[in-house]
Amino acid sequence: MGLTEDRERFREVGETRREDLAEFISHGDLGGSGPDRIRIPVKLIDLPAFEYDQRSAGGVGQGGDGQPQPGQPVDPEPGDGDEEGDPGEEGGDHEYYEMDPEEFAKELDEALGLDLEPKGKRVVEEVEGDFTDTARSGPRGTLDVDEFFKRGLKRHLATDFDEAYVLEGLFVDGADVDDVFAWARGDGVPVSRAWIADAAATLEAERGEPVTALDRWASFDALADGVERDSVTRRIREEGLDSVPFRREDERFRHPEVIEERERNVVVINVRDASGSMRETKRELVERVFTPMDWYLTGKYDAAEFRYVVHDAEAWEVDREEFFGIQSGGGTRISSAYELVAEILEEYPYSEWNRYVFAAGDSENAGSDTTESVIPLMESIDANLQAYVETQPGGGAANARHADEVEAAFDDGDGVAVARVSEPDDVTDAIYEILSTESNAESDGAGAGGAGGAPRGRTDGGDRR
Repeated sequence: MGLTEDRERFREVGETRREDLAEFISHGDLGGSGPDRIRIPVKLIDLPAFEYDQRSAGGVGQGGDGQPQPGQPVDPEPGDGDEEGDPGEEGGDHEYYEMDPEEFAKELDEALGLDLEPKGKRVVEEVEGDFTDTARSGPRGTLDVDEFFKRGLKRHLATDFDEAYVLEGLFVDGADVDDVFAWARGDGVPVSRAWIADAAATLEAERGEPVTALDRWASFDALADGVERDSVTRRIREEGLDSVPFRREDERFRHPEVIEERERNVVVINVRDASGSMRETKRELVERVFTPMDWYLTGKYDAAEFRYVVHDAEAWEVDREEFFGIQSGGGTRISSAYELVAEILEEYPYSEWNRYVFAAGDSENAGSDTTESVIPLMESIDANLQAYVETQPGGGAANARHADEVEAAFDDGDGVAVARVSEPDDVTDAIYEILSTESNAESDGAGAGGAGGAPRGRTDGGDRR
């Protein structure tokens, strides 16, 4: 194995030593990643390099300017580099492990024990499958010949009978057409009364005398004992079929099976309190919860759209870059955000979109706004999942009641999660609490307001930090 292969192997080892995912979410630099590329630091290891043996100091080969000195690494692949004194501009490839959102979602499922299965919503196309469906009309070239023949044969078997056997019934002492018809149908012979009447008339015309004058059976029982009935199936096996009676109603035309392909799409509306009480530490906790969930849902769904709403006493929409940093000096009226959320969601019909509404703040709200306005608005919103994240470093404040009031208003099955984060180590537990509310509730059905899922906490009692 050469030096180049050694270096690549050590790089692979470095990637397996990347920072723990939960540690990265709670304490790592999330800002170095983008919406489609998550960069997780690698715990660096020294790559192999040749060095002059210190014990050889003073021997032949010790150089002056431009010559390697004892202990100095030898570059195995010399080439053009930066000028002396100029720092390099690019970081080493081994400093980060990169993953896309799909890989991130899979890793987070394993790390936190999640099991969210996205639902297909909007029909994006209808695919024609195999020609397995049939209809009573269609192009002649799609006629299902096998089905056509089977239907005709089935009718033939159902209507054919041993005519000679039925004719013998006309020679039973005292039997008329009605008696023969009743006897034949009682014996399971699919003959019509009209056929028997025609046969009787033909016999009388041929013989010139009434059929009753030709009686040779004392009774129908005597006839059955004296004449063996010939079955249709035996006759077909031995003699074959000259023809099968087909009718237009027997025709069936093949059509391709129509398969609907549904896109697993999602819209996520992130809401954040931007009032004066939301200091930098609180805003950072919001970012540590919301950013990984954005990555996670991007990886889970085929198509994901994100909208960002901030509010103080009023609400307005911003882009992602502004969302986590913006701060106003105003008061707080959380209902203003949900009014705007309801307007935005009109662009995303629930029948066609999976919908998530995640809000965060320090639980401070004006007066009775939570109970009188926010909770009714949340109940009116159709969504897979709604959540509120309380960020209160060091514990709750006396007037921070919003999370408690939301939690008290919604029961299991309402698809609403409440999580509390007071320090970075709480972040992964909060993410689990939110995302497991939907994944655990898939078997419970939809709750009030169309939100599917029952809020549930962890059942293992373990520490997921």
